[in-house]
Amino acid sequence: MNEPIPLARPELGPREEELLLEVVRSGSLSLGPKLDQFEHDFSDWIGGGVYAVAVSSGTAALHLAVREKGWSEGDEVITSPLSFVATTNCLLYEGAKPVFCDIDPVTLNLDPEPVAAAVGKSTAGILPVHIFGYPADLPAFGEIARKQDLGMVEDACQALGAIDRTGAKIGTDGNLATFAFYANKQMTTGEGGILVTPDREVAEAAHSERNQGRAPDMDQVEHDRLGFNYRMSDLHAAIGIAQLERVDELLNARENVAALYRERLTMLGAEPAGDHDDDDIVLPCENTGDERRSWFVFCVQLPDGTDRDAVIKSLASNGIASKGYLPCIHLLPPYRERFGFQGGEFPVAERVAERSLALPFFTSMTESQVDRVCTALGEALGKQP
Repeated sequence: MNEPIPLARPELGPREEELLLEVVRSGSLSLGPKLDQFEHDFSDWIGGGVYAVAVSSGTAALHLAVREKGWSEGDEVITSPLSFVATTNCLLYEGAKPVFCDIDPVTLNLDPEPVAAAVGKSTAGILPVHIFGYPADLPAFGEIARKQDLGMVEDACQALGAIDRTGAKIGTDGNLATFAFYANKQMTTGEGGILVTPDREVAEAAHSERNQGRAPDMDQVEHDRLGFNYRMSDLHAAIGIAQLERVDELLNARENVAALYRERLTMLGAEPAGDHDDDDIVLPCENTGDERRSWFVFCVQLPDGTDRDAVIKSLASNGIASKGYLPCIHLLPPYRERFGFQGGEFPVAERVAERSLALPFFTSMTESQVDRVCTALGEALGKQP
């Protein structure tokens, strides 16, 4: 029987073990030297002169970014309905209201045209998401923000290492940006995230707020602002240091796996987004110009009318994990009940969410594993090379 193929798998090795053991032996498990080193190493790697604030999750990073922007009661923030729910939960934590706009059908990112039309008197900011690792149209959103005097936070939790259309790494465009290091991400710390900002004062405030509102020179029980327990432990930071030492290698390996998928699925008649018919498997869009996707997941859209649950069940019978990815945020119960959202408000996002399927995708995935997945998917859909 073939070995099961998981949806995701972290890439860990001897270096991670070595640095973890150093932390265990040091007895300094929290707010120690490894945390400082990880922040310094990340700042150096991403470039752009940004400061890095490591925290316990990507969600924590998003929450702190929203607080630093001052978005709160009475403020509206425009964002995408096609994202992980943390994107908008972080707005609710501070009392701000998410205003959704539909997505571009090719990139699956927030579409700038409806965003510009949605700006109103209560709009305080824009929160673009680099969905599935593909860079959002930052120049367009930046222009809207400048004209309307709006703040901007980038949810780059799926986009570590992505390059925008200006040729710059995501996170270095002058906005607050957040990254996540959960075990299925391009690099991992197990649990963890990071906030990057070009502003030293913002970084200092976030450093304090992640640690219960304490300044660096304060006693453990002194606090000068409202804060949270959003610390990243030195154990997690140690894993991050080791991962950063080979992050470019990890990113390139994932790009190679994605290329294998694209080749094999094209043999099944799959077409790129924008060039497809309703009965096609739709591939993730390709890079255009200087833009470069950072491969977080490999998500296809199934042919129109496909029973996705049946496909998932068929793949599972072959030992292959898959998942519908992602549901639209506005149709999740907490958002429907609180804001009264209904189906049909954002048709592009809703159609993509109904058809999308995440296939197994991880750095060490082999050619034979990709072949198994594509063969099983073809059988489930009645498509043969």
